[in-house]
Amino acid sequence: MGDFGFYFQLGWEHIMSIDALDHLLFVWVLSAVYLLRDWRQVLVLVTAFTIGHSVTLGLSVFNVLDVPSAWVEFLIPCTIVFTAASNLFRKDFTPRLLRINYALALVFGLIHGLGFANTLRFLLAKGQSMGWSLFGFNVGLEAGQIVVVGVVLLLSWLFVERLRVPRREWVLFVSAGVFGLALKMALERLP
Repeated sequence: MGDFGFYFQLGWEHIMSIDALDHLLFVWVLSAVYLLRDWRQVLVLVTAFTIGHSVTLGLSVFNVLDVPSAWVEFLIPCTIVFTAASNLFRKDFTPRLLRINYALALVFGLIHGLGFANTLRFLLAKGQSMGWSLFGFNVGLEAGQIVVVGVVLLLSWLFVERLRVPRREWVLFVSAGVFGLALKMALERLP
């Protein structure tokens, strides 16, 4: 159980650390189009991201998939730029149109999972259960994402429901800010 706790903490810090700004921004912009009443859909959304993240993290740790880290570090902010841009051009927030976010979360989770693979591979000690360690990491990651999404949903409730900021303007404000930060990251990481 000690391994699980260690890797849970590692997964938690992977999303909650300021060093994980790219992951925070992705989760933020992905969930910015939702309101507090949509919390169930958002939980499914972050779970889709975790599944994608887990698949490539596992494949990388088991040496099945190897992508140059320079490209991974560049592609991660590109996923954020794309997601923010799709929010900027979204005029409607119907459940049918928001379903695209599940695909974005899953596919872009695959790219984000590659970002931590080398570190995790290095940390795994001989004799440790790789499956149990990956499980602990992913549960910690999921828990951290749920906290981030909770903050985003509470802020959307505050601005949209209480302060009566139009939903579209809230989404534009958040998405434009994240777009600018992610574009800067992408340009700085260009291989």
